[in-house]
Formats: sequence, C-alpha cells, structure tokens
Amino acid sequence: MTAEQRRNLHAFGDYVRKTLDPTFILSYMAPWFRDDEVQHIQAEKNNKGPTEAASLFLQFLLELQEEGWFRGFLDALNQAGYCGLCEAIESWDFQKIEKLEEYRSLLRRLQPEFKTTINPKDILPEIAECLISQECEEILQICSSKGLMAGAEKMVECLLRSDKENWPKTLKLALEKEESRFSELWMVDKGAEDVKMKDLEDDEMKTCDVQIFYKEEPENQNLSQNSCSSSEAPHTYSPLKPRNYQLELALPAQNGKNTIICAPTGCGKTFVSLLICEHHLKKFPQGRKGKVVFFAIQLPVYEQQKSVFSKHFERLGYKVAGISGATSDTVCVEQIVENNDIIILTPQILVNCLTNGTIPSLSVFTLMIFDECHNTSKQHPYNVIMFNYLDRKLGGSSDSLPQVIGLTASVGVGDAKNKAEATEYICKLCASLDTSVIATVRDNLEELEEVVYKPQKFFRKVELRTTDRFKCIISQLMMEIESLAKSIFEELGTITLGGLFQIQNSNFGTQKYEQWIVKVQKECAVFQMPDKDKESRICKALFSYMSHLRIYNDALIINEHARMKDALDYLKDFFRNIRAAGFDEIEQDLTQRFEEKLQELESISIDPSNENPKLRDLCFILQEEYHLNPETRTILFVKTRALVDALKKWIKENPKLSFLKPSILTGRGKTNQNIGMTLPAQKCVLDTFRTDKDNKILITTSVADEGIDIAQCNLVILYEYVGNVIKMIQTRGRGRARGSKCFLLTANADLIDKEKMNMYKEEMMNGAILILQTWDEAVFKEKIHQIQIREKIIRDNQGKPEPVPDKKTKKLLCKKCKAFACYTADIRMVEKCHFTVCPIVHLHSATVCLEMASEPCRFKCPASCLLQKPNCYYYLCF
Repeated sequence: MTAEQRRNLHAFGDYVRKTLDPTFILSYMAPWFRDDEVQHIQAEKNNKGPTEAASLFLQFLLELQEEGWFRGFLDALNQAGYCGLCEAIESWDFQKIEKLEEYRSLLRRLQPEFKTTINPKDILPEIAECLISQECEEILQICSSKGLMAGAEKMVECLLRSDKENWPKTLKLALEKEESRFSELWMVDKGAEDVKMKDLEDDEMKTCDVQIFYKEEPENQNLSQNSCSSSEAPHTYSPLKPRNYQLELALPAQNGKNTIICAPTGCGKTFVSLLICEHHLKKFPQGRKGKVVFFAIQLPVYEQQKSVFSKHFERLGYKVAGISGATSDTVCVEQIVENNDIIILTPQILVNCLTNGTIPSLSVFTLMIFDECHNTSKQHPYNVIMFNYLDRKLGGSSDSLPQVIGLTASVGVGDAKNKAEATEYICKLCASLDTSVIATVRDNLEELEEVVYKPQKFFRKVELRTTDRFKCIISQLMMEIESLAKSIFEELGTITLGGLFQIQNSNFGTQKYEQWIVKVQKECAVFQMPDKDKESRICKALFSYMSHLRIYNDALIINEHARMKDALDYLKDFFRNIRAAGFDEIEQDLTQRFEEKLQELESISIDPSNENPKLRDLCFILQEEYHLNPETRTILFVKTRALVDALKKWIKENPKLSFLKPSILTGRGKTNQNIGMTLPAQKCVLDTFRTDKDNKILITTSVADEGIDIAQCNLVILYEYVGNVIKMIQTRGRGRARGSKCFLLTANADLIDKEKMNMYKEEMMNGAILILQTWDEAVFKEKIHQIQIREKIIRDNQGKPEPVPDKKTKKLLCKKCKAFACYTADIRMVEKCHFTVCPIVHLHSATVCLEMASEPCRFKCPASCLLQKPNCYYYLCF
C-alpha cells in the first residue's frame, strides 16, 4: 500500500464508518488481525453499534504494516458483498455513495412510519440484493424473536448502511409490488415504468385525491351450467352450450358492430366474450387472420381471464398469451403480439407501447374487448387507448381500426339528476368507446331471471352508544399528541409546513382526519431546513406523532363499528410492537401516556353496558336468517381490514353465532398493522367457502369486487358500506341465490339516503338505456360522432401552451445551498424526457442527439449537496 492510498483511506474514512459492518469481513481479514483485535471489534459492535465498530476497525487497519493488507481489505469487501464500497475505494470516487445520502435522510425521517407500516418479511425477498446476506438473516431472526416492528427497525438500519446505488429504487418497487401505503411517502424518481398494478379497496380510500375505478369479476363458474370448485373441476375442458340470453347479448357484436354489453353480475359475460372472439376469428377467409386483444384492469382478473381464454381457444388451435406489468420487463411485447391470436393485456401495457412505438398502431388488432368498460373516462388507460383510436378515426386515417366491445354490469349515470342527463352521460361513454349499440337482455329476460336473482333490499337504521367513555379517553390522548406536534410547528417560527396544522374542529375517528395525517406526513417528507440535524429531529418527531394519531384514529373507527375490546386490543398490539422495536424518548412518552389510561380502558371495554348497538342488531339479523334457513350463505361487507378482523373475533367469541365459523377475505396491500392476503391465499379462502358447508359466512372488504370468483350466497349484509350506483350493483350481485336478501346496516341516515339514491339512479340508467335502444341507428351514430368531435376539440385545446423562450441566460442555483450550478443555456433535454447539464466545451464531442429544453422544469437538489461541496451541479437531480 502506498502512502497516498493510506492518506486517502484516512480522508474517506467517514464513508467506511457509515457503510461497513466490520464483523461481516473479519473472517476474511484473519491473516492481518490478531484475535484480541477481532474480539475488541465484535464487542464494540455489541456495545455501541456498527459505526463505532467500523471506526475501531479502521483504526486497526491503518496501523497495519504487513504487505498485501490493502488488497486483502478490498477482496474482503467484495467477497462480503460490499461491492459499492469496494468500487469507491478502488477509484477513490465516492459520488455514488454520496448521492444516496438524500435517501438516507428521507428514510431516517420516515422511520417511525416505516416500522409501523411495513412487514419486513414481505419485502425482504425483493430488496435482499441491496443488503448483506448476514443482514437478511439478522432481520428474520429479529422478526421471529422481537416482532415485525423490531424487524422493520433493523431493516431501516441496514438500508441506511447499504452501498448499493439502486437500493432506493429497489425499495420503491418492492413497496409498490406489496401495495404498501408507505410507497406514497417513499418518493423516488424512477422515470417511465410499465403499468402499476393496484388493488383498490374502499378500506384504502384514506387520501382525498385517490380516484377509484370499480370493476366486475370474470365469472368462471358461470361458464358452465353448474358451479364447481377448483378442487372438483375436471382436468379436461369441454365446450359449453350457451344460454339463449347469452346468444342475444353476443349477436350485435357477432354482426360486426361496436357494442357495449351491459348485463348483471353473475350472468356469464366472460362466456359471451368467448363466443364473440370465436366467431370473430373464424370469420376470416383463408390467408387472413384476426387478432384479438382483451383488456383486464386488475391482476387477479388478468390471471383468471388468461386461464379461461387459454383453456377455451388452445383446443381450437389458436395461440393465447398474456402480458401484465409483472411480466412486461422480461418479454418482447412486439413479438408476443405478432405471434399470438389472442393477447390478454393490462391496458397500461398497450398505452406504453403506443407511446414508445413498440406497437405502431391499433390497426394490428382486429378486435378489442374492454372488461369493466364503464371505466373509460378521464385519464384512465382505457380512455387513453381510445384517444388514439378516435384520433385516427376522426383524422381520416387509412389504417383499418379494430372492432370495439365493452363489458360491464352497469354503465352508470355519473352525476345525472334526471333521465335526460343520464342519457347524455351514457352517450358520452358510447362515444368514448365508439359504440352505437348497447346490448342488454330483452327477448330472453325470463331465462336471465332464472339464472341471476335480484335480492330483496332492506335498510336497518341502528342507534349509536348513548355514552362512549372509550372515545372520550382516546380523544383526550389525541388532543395531547396534537398539542405536542403543534409545539414543534411553533418552534419552527416563520418556517411552516404550509399551515398544515391549522385544523378546525378536529373530527377524530374519521377518514377526513386520516387524510390530514397523510398530508402532514407527505409534507414532512420533503420539508427542508438549513440546520440538517434540527430538520431530522423535527421531521422524525412529527412522524412519530402522526403515526400514533393514525393508530388512535383507527381504534376509534373500530370502536364505533365493533367492540371496545377489539379497539383496545388493536392499540395494545401496536404498543407491544413499539416496545419490541426499541424506544426513543418521544415513543417512551407517548407509550407512558397510553399506559396511564390502560387500566381504565380495560375496565370500560369489559363493561356489558358498553355493548355496541350495531353488533346487537347484526346479531339479530344473522340469528333470524339462519333460523329461517339453516343453509344460508352470507357475505358481510365492511369498510376496513381492521373491521374484518374485529368482526371475525366477535362472531367466533359470540356463543349465539360461533356456529357460523367465519372466514375472511382482504386485499393484497398492507395498511398499518394489517397484513394483506396473497392471491393464492384469497383463492384458498374462496375455495373453502364454496366447498365447506360449515363455513357459513365470509367477511370481506371491497376486494370482493376485484374479479375473484365468489360462490353463490343468499344473504348480503352491507355493514356501514355504501358506494355509487355501480358499486351497489356489483355488491348486490353477490346475492345470486333464489330468495336472496341484501341488508344495509348503518347508524348514519345519510348512507341510507345515498343507497336509495343509488337505487333511483339504477332505474334512471335502465330507463335511459331503453330510450337509446329505441333511437334510429343513424341518429345514434350521428349523436356519437358529434360528441367525439366536440371532445377531440376540447382534448386538443387542453395541451400545454408552448413556452415563450427567454433569450436571457440565467444562473441555475442549488435549491438548497444556493451555490452556482450552471447557466440555463447549458441545460439540454435528451429523448424528450431526460435533462442534463452539458457545458459548451463538451457539446462538440457529444454522441447523443441533444435539443434545448422546450418546457420549464422543476429542479430539486439532494440533501447531500452542501455549500462547501465543489462542482455542485454534478449532484443536481433533474
């Protein structure tokens, strides 16, 4: 080792201390370290942590005089998995590690939310490549011995020391794959990606800007005359005989017309789409071939439809393939489209391919089928695809355009107040899909009604508790935490987080309050102060306060709809995990406040006088229905996963209801302390519910609308659960058995009014469809055409105005430290999406096509860019 290398290692020692856990490489350094030095380093880690151990290791390392120790050190780093640190030391260039500092800073301030939200066991396989193998083992051991919160805290510690430059993006992808709500806070610029698959549930609707698209499931069991579970299903596929109403629904599409097929849940629209596809593919003469694309929004629907289409068409000699966001990175989309007759796609895949030119035109397809076509609005991928279609149609393109088919249980009416407005709304949907036919069952209505039964609807208005001491105590604790958080805002003085703490009339135990919590957390994630230590302390404190407020808010919601005992158990689980994960001063204080009230809360929760009137009424309904029909099969819809768990416990512990043997069905995402179900687990639950006659009730969130095959039931209970008219039709469709009933149980009269309004809107929708079906086809087509022209004009005029170039050259300063970065004339845009700083001296040697940025941009500077850093612009993130 040269003197210069020794000096450099000493100079860059801080990077080693922040990254290296020396105990992972000690075995490789045995030829140079004495046994007592090894033991000293190990003891330092056990007593003071890896940073102090790394400092001691570095001290011993720099004292070595033997030949070869520096090369041995680099080899040890490489073999142990510290490839990033090894590369940085070899080149004495630590820029890649330095750029990670902004993400470390963000993770530190998000740590309180991370450990209360993330299940480390779920995301560990996805991020293992960013950690050392021993770290992965330690995380799993801590999860087993101390709990998930402690494991999550250990995961944060390991990520903060990771030298892998891609760990922030890898973590983001893992969070999105697990559909963790934490991914909203973990803001990493990933650039353009393929479709993001998301299960959207009502129990996730806790941010005010979420747009929810409702959808209908493919009814696998409706492809045959009888229903059988997966365990009973035959191994060979047999062609099925269509019912007359299914032939009626398919007829307009088989005649080549663009059609919306609107028929109730459970009638077998998937089978209708098979009939249409088969007829379409067989009609082409020798030498020509059709090509069908079927769109499914959600991953479970995509997988089911791919399976159904494969079984039906491969026996006929047609090739079927599928591409979703989960597979698009590993396959050649262009090749799959070219080599197959039927392609099952998630719609964003096609949007991406049309944008980047992988698929040059929609004319490569001869038939497009949109499942849940009522979502064709605004910027939904369905509508973006149809924008492309309509632009070609209205632009007079010579390319042939595919036939369009839409499937839905309800076209909806939007905000329509009368039949005329409903008619206009449906016309707009038809215009978006370029359809002039709405196919419904009219000639074979009696046959349809024998297959799909419309349940009788009942409304039950129940009373709330007259007094609620539990709510009073929890509300007082929340007010105390708000005061603590408010003191931090006051400490900031003139620096504020956009006045976020100005809450008027705080309404604890509501989704609105949850939305405010999320808003504060998002603002904290990007909040900056000159004093970085103070910034970190303040943001971490605020996240701790907000995490506790969120848990208390959840507990109040559980208390309102279930037992006090369940709400208290929810809180006790949270604080048990907090203790296992290790205390800081703030969490010690907050835990102490809770424990001071615990004895009183325990006493209140077991007091029979505090029974929830809602549960008493729910118990009465279930007892009455099972007395009338012991073979009753029930689906109980609730808003949140926490309520799913609480009601399951209540039923199992209630001697009057325990015979129901409840099972639960929840979504795949994670929320707070609730862990989602995998798709195989969901299917297992549904198969058991279908085949096990002792399992009489399924408690579920809105995941039951996600396209998963559910058995016939004759009792549907909506427990404080109401959506729009489309939602109402979907949930009601779960009660398919003859003589089925649907109860809405609520303490909120407004929900009953809303559901009655939905029923009125359904009648209005059906009436509007009947009116449109009486129109002359030429008149209908002209109406659709005029809407399309009008919408295209609006769409074309909504483009961003061309910016007026400012000929004056301006300085670009670091947003954080205000140091000079470059001149605006030095900024170039690559491939119309990437921005770079290209000094004039290097322009002539550039090997890529560059152009001046054509629109203004927002720039941000990572936290690692400090005033004393030279060449600040190298750290700019565009």
